Amino acid sequence: MVEEDTAGTVGQAFGRSDLDYTPWAFWDRAEDGDKLRQRTLQATLSAERGFRFGERCFVSELSSVTNEMLELGDRTYVAAGAYLSGTLRAGRDCTVNPYTVVRGEIRLGDAVRIGAHTSLLGFNHTMGDPDIEVHRQAITVKGISIGDDVWIGSHVVVLDGVTVGDKAVLAAGAVVTKDVPSGAVVGGNPARVIKWRTGPDRPRPRAAGDLSAAVAEFAGAARDQAAAILDKHWDDSAGLFADLPATAPTVRAQCDAVEIADLLLGGPPPRIGAGELTELLRSWQDPESGLVGELDEERRPVRPAATMFAPSADYHVLCVGYALDLLGSRFAHPLTVFSEASAADVVDGLDGQDWARNAWRAGSRADALGTALHWNARMGVPNRPGAAEALFGWLLTNADPRTGMWGSAGGPEGLLQVVNGYYRASRGTFAQFGQPVPYAERVVDTVLTHARDARYFARARQNACNVLDVAHPLWLTRGSGHRGDEVVDLARRLLSDALSHWTPGRGFGFQAPHPTTASVPATTPSLRGTEMWLAVIWLLADLAGLSDQLGYRPRGVHRPEPAPPG
Repeated sequence: MVEEDTAGTVGQAFGRSDLDYTPWAFWDRAEDGDKLRQRTLQATLSAERGFRFGERCFVSELSSVTNEMLELGDRTYVAAGAYLSGTLRAGRDCTVNPYTVVRGEIRLGDAVRIGAHTSLLGFNHTMGDPDIEVHRQAITVKGISIGDDVWIGSHVVVLDGVTVGDKAVLAAGAVVTKDVPSGAVVGGNPARVIKWRTGPDRPRPRAAGDLSAAVAEFAGAARDQAAAILDKHWDDSAGLFADLPATAPTVRAQCDAVEIADLLLGGPPPRIGAGELTELLRSWQDPESGLVGELDEERRPVRPAATMFAPSADYHVLCVGYALDLLGSRFAHPLTVFSEASAADVVDGLDGQDWARNAWRAGSRADALGTALHWNARMGVPNRPGAAEALFGWLLTNADPRTGMWGSAGGPEGLLQVVNGYYRASRGTFAQFGQPVPYAERVVDTVLTHARDARYFARARQNACNVLDVAHPLWLTRGSGHRGDEVVDLARRLLSDALSHWTPGRGFGFQAPHPTTASVPATTPSLRGTEMWLAVIWLLADLAGLSDQLGYRPRGVHRPEPAPPG
């Protein structure tokens, strides 16, 4: 029989690390000193290793965390005995339970719950040469991507290269070697679908008449609600539009309002006259550089750096220029930083972009460059001889014949960077000037492969940028006829999804609304989201042969045909 004081000691011994094994209770039950120790641990890991932690995260000191990169969203925890290495990006409310192994390149969405003794192995050994021991052969990495609201049971093994869709369930003991559809419940070795939790993510194909009617119904509702939506974004005190109600007005918000009004109302936005808005936009241009900077707290433009690639002014070359064009005007001054750029400056500028790791940013700068050269030409301002030829020459000689694009594919984001960068670079150059793109069939192949990535194209995970950056390249290359049936099928599916993203009386959020992402700010309807999705819907509808049901055609930044030369 254990005496009372001994029993107390035994109880303390067993309870010393209980919150390491039940970390979901840590922030409610832990002593203040233990909470301070945990905050200090996270701060040290952030400072020394560059890790990122959301609110109320927990990482047990009894786990092994050797990651090169670690990002944990709010209320995500790592329990005792877990072994983490490589790259892990986890959303909110994720669990890495006791003795779980998470290694390689891993991405978890929101609310991914992982049972004990499970292994996510986002890498693999090669074994092509039987004369070399396996452990001495190269390692390959494709990565594992898990969607939102996924339940992974105990003793599950997920192998490299697998994508698990939203709301899936991986039953205890499953060995997952292939992609898991959204809403599927899989089990066994190898895992197979045994039932459905919510049904496949992809909706049943609509009959042609059904989708056509849905497009027409959406267009009518959008036109009826456009004026009220724009009114919600008007800031009386500033006399300007704001992207989101009760936020500070921005340069882009005025331009998005112009585009939305032109598409749905056939004229300038209400609340401000076309002439007044035109003069306002023209007044924001810096007369020396020709650029338009962001607005400060006094609603005055901040002078941007006088360089071809000024991050605060890149997109304003597009949106302000096209807003003025829709209002029947143009920039008040030449875009001097571009008109004075020589062919060598253009080549050096493009060479200096990080195409390998950030093709989207690099492509956006090529877009701004091409668009600025276009505006100067429209104004009768001569650009330096050879500048435009250098831009097109660089793009033609640096396009990858395997993908048709610029930049490097692969890594944890897959094809996202190169496809999104391709849209921006080709929009301001080949599309805007009416020139054929190189390797059109390879572009189609690359885009169709990218569109199968559930991380970006499952209905609940779509955003306007990612879908636009698929729709426009497919529209631009449609003349090739390459894989035409697949292009139309994809366009119809994405179009059906896009119509469902509309919030009556408020418009579109940048990111698709969904119960699992209700707290994400990007799902809130905005002028940016509304302008972009309206253009996306036209491009998809045109690919599907249904654009005549919309009654509008983009004429601004996302215009489908080449811009007029003068």
